[in-house]
Amino acid sequence: IVRKETDMNITVIPDIHADMQRLNWSLNTSSTSSELFFLGDLIDAGKGVQKPNDFGVLKKVRELISTGKAKAVLGNHELNAILFHRISKDYLVPMRPHTENNMKQHKSFIKAFGIQSPEALDWTLWMLDTMPLWHEVNGLRIVHACWSESAIETVKKRRPDGYLQVEDLDEIAAKKTRFAKAVELLTSGPEFSLPDGYSFDDKNGKTRKEVRLKWWDPEVTSWDEACLSVPDTEQLPKTKLPPKALKEIYDAEASPALVGHYKMKGAPHLQSSNASSLDFPDTPCLYAWRGEKSLVSENLIATN
Repeated sequence: IVRKETDMNITVIPDIHADMQRLNWSLNTSSTSSELFFLGDLIDAGKGVQKPNDFGVLKKVRELISTGKAKAVLGNHELNAILFHRISKDYLVPMRPHTENNMKQHKSFIKAFGIQSPEALDWTLWMLDTMPLWHEVNGLRIVHACWSESAIETVKKRRPDGYLQVEDLDEIAAKKTRFAKAVELLTSGPEFSLPDGYSFDDKNGKTRKEVRLKWWDPEVTSWDEACLSVPDTEQLPKTKLPPKALKEIYDAEASPALVGHYKMKGAPHLQSSNASSLDFPDTPCLYAWRGEKSLVSENLIATN
């Protein structure tokens, strides 16, 4: 059945991060007739969440998915959780190390379910079984961090439907193979090393040499234009991005793509006409897609 554009009714909901209030706002704001798509990162409370409720959020989303009212893609926090609670067959240690920083990032989930407990294993197995790396429906592309044709093609060679399997996890945790790097790109976005001699200070004053790219902006071509989360872009070179990085810049003629992940600042807004992050931690928002081939601001709905 081919639906007319006016019949298309999809609501895309970005990162919830264990915030039941944000989830309830998103559901109450969505059209009752729309199909819901969650952009991942349902778990692991952010700084602004007053009462983290990983269990409540997961329980509600699981109910929506099981009744056919919603779908979701795998976020980096879900992938990290899947690895955190499983032991490597090769090294007999957790696939994601239980470092202080990793424990802190995963704090609210651990408080709800423990570490490697039956409950933690059950929920993370549900994530693996239920949340593919991407959805593409009626011309709309949905992925957690970056729609990369090359990464998706790499994953499709092994997992055509985008669903990861338990036997993939050790490889993904090691982050060495082309398949593992493709999974990381889709869930965490493109990062590249600055040219020799360059670095920048992040918001916490830490010196870094790896930068995230504004992959959704087809007009960026140089390092200083293309990099995200760099407080002082004067620290970056004004030279052209290398070919490998330019290949990840989204084509201006490509189908619309929506992501979460990036903790965008300011009031919710679209970053380009065909690709945008909806992750604005300070202001809940969602996108009501009605079949348009270019994203439009009036379909980006946010709290007042």
